[in-house]
Amino acid sequence: MTHLFDRTSLREYDIRGVVGKTLGAEDAYAIGRGFATHVRRAGGLRVAVGYDGRESSPMLETALIEGLVRGGCDVVRVGLGPTPMLYFAEATLEVDGGIQITGSHNPAEYNGFKMVLQHRPFFGEDIQSIGKLAAEGDWEEGEGSVSSYEIMETYVARLVEGFDGKAFRIGWDAGNGAAGPVIDRLVKLLPGEHYTLFTDVDARFPNHHPDPTEEKNLADLKKLVAEKGLDFGVAFDGDGDRIGAIDGKGRVIWGDQLLSILAEPVLRKQPGAVIIADVKASQALYDRIAELGGQPVMWKTGHSLIKTKMRETDAPLAGEMSGHIFFAQDYYGFDDAQYAAVRLICAVSEMGGSLTALRDAMPQMINTPEMRFQVDESRKFAVIDEVLDRLEAEGAEVNRTDGARVNTPDGWWLLRASNTQDVLVARAEAKSQEGLDRLMGQIDAQLAASGLERGPQAAH
Repeated sequence: MTHLFDRTSLREYDIRGVVGKTLGAEDAYAIGRGFATHVRRAGGLRVAVGYDGRESSPMLETALIEGLVRGGCDVVRVGLGPTPMLYFAEATLEVDGGIQITGSHNPAEYNGFKMVLQHRPFFGEDIQSIGKLAAEGDWEEGEGSVSSYEIMETYVARLVEGFDGKAFRIGWDAGNGAAGPVIDRLVKLLPGEHYTLFTDVDARFPNHHPDPTEEKNLADLKKLVAEKGLDFGVAFDGDGDRIGAIDGKGRVIWGDQLLSILAEPVLRKQPGAVIIADVKASQALYDRIAELGGQPVMWKTGHSLIKTKMRETDAPLAGEMSGHIFFAQDYYGFDDAQYAAVRLICAVSEMGGSLTALRDAMPQMINTPEMRFQVDESRKFAVIDEVLDRLEAEGAEVNRTDGARVNTPDGWWLLRASNTQDVLVARAEAKSQEGLDRLMGQIDAQLAASGLERGPQAAH
């Protein structure tokens, strides 16, 4: 039997699509068959499966498990929970791989799959090979078993293992995503006073979209922190692998700013260690890591790419602007927003006890949000190459890690191609508004030279 996937669903870091249109039960079954084939050919047998709170998740779970079992794998169901809970199951149970059914922070009609094989991210070529195996029907055969394992309590206990933070008054917004039940249990184990929002899992996301990197989604948390006079607030995306935070004044602490706070205790314990951030992070972060005696490494955006680079450089900590924070120091190296929240409490405790004061002390930079503009898929990477060629001819100071990141006396600007959509992504940061205007002028000039312009913003 062969199966063809919708060409838009097999992406760089995961599989994702609109249920009933580009993703359905047949796809889930084929993914199970393909993944089982990888596991078996790698000498493995057991696979952990978890899912998020979307309406389509149980249906996809049933079909996925059928595919895994028919491919000769034994399945361990860990049930509804955030993606990091599945990663935790894969890291600690005797299994050879794991699959989380999740639409992450996409709108309610989406769903998808994130995969881990033998403690390593399963992405890029691996994901494309699932499509190839399905098209050729080149699948292992067998008859596996299915069992269930209650892992949530063990996972939550692990989150607070070795906790040495102070008692704070904190607001928590789970956004009706899959992290809710974990947050409810977690706050009972922490000292201090905790106020939770939207911890009931609701596939319709009735309160706000579960993406804490968009400031408008933090309105409820800001209100809670202001009304109760809380020390700070944390928020989670739909599947609990990305964190957002605000200080006591309601100011957003962005991904790179969180990383600069989390880096300090990590480097005290491990002086001189490598700390990785993606190309969208502020120069202030790289300077701060160096100031603390660490080795800042700028790397490509994408959770699978960052995990792979961490392993290569032995980095105890890494993070992305998008709120993925990865701890390998005293943890397993995967992105876990619940664990990042616990470590944030410990870091703030160790550094004087006020997130607001830490935010006050950060250098004042003026930066743009991430700007995204639609571009034809065929031109996406070509435009970046043209920009790089022109910059080189001009003798500009360019970092080519992931697209073009250009340093100037005013600050820096970035132009890169998204791996997951037909968009170019730009960002700029300067010390003054005039400087930022000059940087934006350079971005516009480069786009114009390639026949593009910075039009209306493409949706995420």
